[in-house]
Amino acid sequence: MEWLVTLVGAAVVLIILRDVFHTLWHPTRHGGLSRVVMSLLWRLSTRGRRSSRTAGLAGPVGMVTVVATWAGAVAVGWALVYWPHMPEAFSFSGTLKPSEHSGPVDALYLSLVTVATLGLGDIAPSADWLRIVAPLEALVGFTLLTATVSWILGIYPALARRRALALRISQLRRADPAEGQPASGVGAAALGQLAADIARTCVDFLQYPESYYFHDGPGDISLALTLGYAADLAELTKRAECPDARSAAAVLAIALDDLAAVLDDRFLHTGGPRQRVLAAYARDHGNP
Repeated sequence: MEWLVTLVGAAVVLIILRDVFHTLWHPTRHGGLSRVVMSLLWRLSTRGRRSSRTAGLAGPVGMVTVVATWAGAVAVGWALVYWPHMPEAFSFSGTLKPSEHSGPVDALYLSLVTVATLGLGDIAPSADWLRIVAPLEALVGFTLLTATVSWILGIYPALARRRALALRISQLRRADPAEGQPASGVGAAALGQLAADIARTCVDFLQYPESYYFHDGPGDISLALTLGYAADLAELTKRAECPDARSAAAVLAIALDDLAAVLDDRFLHTGGPRQRVLAAYARDHGNP
């Protein structure tokens, strides 16, 4: 029975490490736990009438919740590894009575101290195999810390690129290039750059899918609310007299199709054409 509890704890740790791996270091996969937590918080924030503050908090609160869940589950998992072997496999400081400090709370305390790399030393493993296992927990705790930092450093630049793309589309709309510029070489270059930015955003959604659950904000920095104009511009420019403009418009349309396919496959699941996917994206990220 003791070893069964230990194996359960080890399984919990491995499941969490797998989730961390798929969330942060395997760009074509979702982490199961992070996807469930962040999508649930997003749905709760967008249910019924919502405020901009509620929608804006969904992504950051989701990240904090995921990281806290990772850390808590790792601590509990390692506590289950330690607990069945207390007190005989551990040494205690002179101020502690082993018989009084061998319960699940003490095992969790030891696990938290170890995963936080504090190393207080009042309870320490004495069995040979535990002297190997305990430093591994400290290593996992350090890995979680660095993984969290790398996650933040990856997601927030992706959000900045997405909002910059939305602002660029909005600027094109306000400049109203549809009556002249797309039919020129300058307009073709602008559409080509727009297609490149959309392709980059498509990669961001693949590599950092959790970024979907961050609300862009109102108006000009909301990609969901500006993509429709990019699609209209691509369709309009396909009929331009300038061959370069028509070619750029075709590339832009393909980039939009690819982005819609990623959004639908990962998040929206409409099963429809590009227009339906973009409309669903706008509804999901519309202004509060």
